[in-house]
Amino acid sequence: MSGEHEHVYAVIMAGGSGTRFWPVSRGERPKQLTRILGEETMIQATLARLAGMIPPERVLVITTAAIAAQTRAQLPQLPPENVIAEPVGRDTAACVCLAAGVVERMDSDGVMILLPADQLIQPVDAFQNCLAAGVEVARRECGLVTYGIPPRFAATGYGYVKQGAAADAARGCSVHVVERFVEKPDQATAEGYLEAGCYLWNSGIFTWRADVVLSELARHCPQLTAALEPVRAQWGTERFDAALEAAYQPLEKISVDYALMEKVETIHVVTADFDWDDVGSWDALHAHLDPDAQGVASRGESLVLDCRNTLVFNEDGPLVAVSGMDDVIVISTANGVLVCPRGGSQSVKQVVGELKQRQREDLL
Repeated sequence: MSGEHEHVYAVIMAGGSGTRFWPVSRGERPKQLTRILGEETMIQATLARLAGMIPPERVLVITTAAIAAQTRAQLPQLPPENVIAEPVGRDTAACVCLAAGVVERMDSDGVMILLPADQLIQPVDAFQNCLAAGVEVARRECGLVTYGIPPRFAATGYGYVKQGAAADAARGCSVHVVERFVEKPDQATAEGYLEAGCYLWNSGIFTWRADVVLSELARHCPQLTAALEPVRAQWGTERFDAALEAAYQPLEKISVDYALMEKVETIHVVTADFDWDDVGSWDALHAHLDPDAQGVASRGESLVLDCRNTLVFNEDGPLVAVSGMDDVIVISTANGVLVCPRGGSQSVKQVVGELKQRQREDLL
């Protein structure tokens, strides 16, 4: 283990519900705990990607009470206390503040890398080099660092980072000051971003010294840091869970983007040189399942005849046969089947919403 990573910690955000991957993803087994790609679950793959850079005792997972036990079971190499269960969801600002407080208590010189549990990233060596570059910039600038992905197409499903002035490179990676963060654009705006050449996809991965981000949060969200200070103080004691329960209930639900990133004066962005996909929908999964010459991708027991550009994913349902249909998505589980057109899988959230309205908790 390199000495340069001695004070580096990883915080994996794993509290999402994964509704866009229904019917495979459910409330008690969301996307990050499923084997949508490969033999590992997405959270297992995320942890494996850090191996050799950050040891398990310096990895924290922030998740929900409903899936904490499953998460610990899937990550037995982590100390059980490093899987921290939020009593209720309060979005990413609370998650960041909680995690930074714990890291700072563990190591006053700690630098934390914050990353989602459900992204597809490769190759590992390029990813780790880029993370190390971000750690270098965070230490050098005593500031906040994000990672931007060079856009491959005019995506409307991602937020963007606009690059400003160039800063000193780190470990061969390009570094710029962030001019601004922008929300998910419409198609015309996304095409403009692609043509401009100075916009990057927002990866949702961040790096900062724990004490620095706590200081920035105290400046911009003093009510949040004040509420979670008693929790930070109880880390490592038997009173930690009770303090967490008491503090979380009244917290405002707000993302770290709105609460902090849009308010901090100077943030740096490291241009990523790895392949990245947040695999945010069934449509996005299609390309990663090795479609054949007709664009048919399948997993599980299926029979696909005379189809083009079709995804068939059978988790544990009966044989799925699809014949003479183009541009469709068919997802099958033991007690739920989804059929929708390619390009329309974002509507899965509406399906989940309707099931909630009908109080079909058995399917959620």
